[in-house]
Amino acid sequence: MTPMAGEVLADRHGRVKRKLRLSITDRCNFRCRYCMPDHPQWLPKKELLTREEMLLLAGLFVDAGIEAIRVTGGEPLLRADAVERVAALNNLRSRGLRRLSMTTNASRLAPLLERLRASGLDDLNISLDALDPGRFRVLRGQGIEPVLEGIGEALRLRVPFKLNTVLIRGENDCEILSLTAWAMERGIPLRFIEYMPLDTPGRWSSEAVVHEDEVLATLRRRYRVEPLRRTSDPATEFLLDGHYRLGLITTVSRPFCSSCNRLRLTAVGDLYTCLFSKSGARLRGTLRAGATPEELSSIIRARVWAKEPGYIALRAPVERPIRMHAIGG
Repeated sequence: MTPMAGEVLADRHGRVKRKLRLSITDRCNFRCRYCMPDHPQWLPKKELLTREEMLLLAGLFVDAGIEAIRVTGGEPLLRADAVERVAALNNLRSRGLRRLSMTTNASRLAPLLERLRASGLDDLNISLDALDPGRFRVLRGQGIEPVLEGIGEALRLRVPFKLNTVLIRGENDCEILSLTAWAMERGIPLRFIEYMPLDTPGRWSSEAVVHEDEVLATLRRRYRVEPLRRTSDPATEFLLDGHYRLGLITTVSRPFCSSCNRLRLTAVGDLYTCLFSKSGARLRGTLRAGATPEELSSIIRARVWAKEPGYIALRAPVERPIRMHAIGG
């Protein structure tokens, strides 16, 4: 059985796709160990999707049923035309786009946020792996001050955002309670993410993963923790002390692949149907070779239909040349 034109964008496992992670650059000014290789080799500019190519491909996904686009990188705000790209994607609302978001390290967010919001950005995910300045620098390779400025600006402008913290045993798991208290005090949603095997080959180990049960046990030392009903969102949510919602993304200990509704398009136009896919469909080359929108849509649907079960079937590091910073997490 194969997908037919006009159908929802679904895979052979019955999962309908509603969200697209859209990378606009592989470059990043941080060096997070769970994402970036020690010596990254940046892609040549000529290989990256132009703004027009990005918009054309994103439009095909929206026409097929994608309702939410999250702009990612690398660090998307390193692009000189990041605001203009958001504005271009905002034009897809007339074709069915409902939500336009961005994932950022926030180091360049403060001076750009007002323009991003005016250009159509709905909300943000901001990475914050530690509050201690020294620990933050060890984990991320940069100082925390501009990140906190970006967070402060988002609070001032009342732009909705969530904080994402990747937990690594022995490196920042000691900050679970301090990060939770800091976010709770400011009314900021926080999500702890299990360290996934997506970085430099040989670096990840299962021993470094801080599992859901361990995080909950730590939280229960200070808070009353109640589980909330599971949705299709990657995070399982918990209610702390009856009022604060905190999320856990447990790809390793409790994979949520059966409800996955996401796709990823890299900055060079490769479609990855799963974060753990070994390869992507190279849409940019096909587009530049003169393919029609109809032909590209057919390729997209076929690739999505063949999507793998996900990490739930793999349960191991994925071997491929592309790293997390280039696939757009």
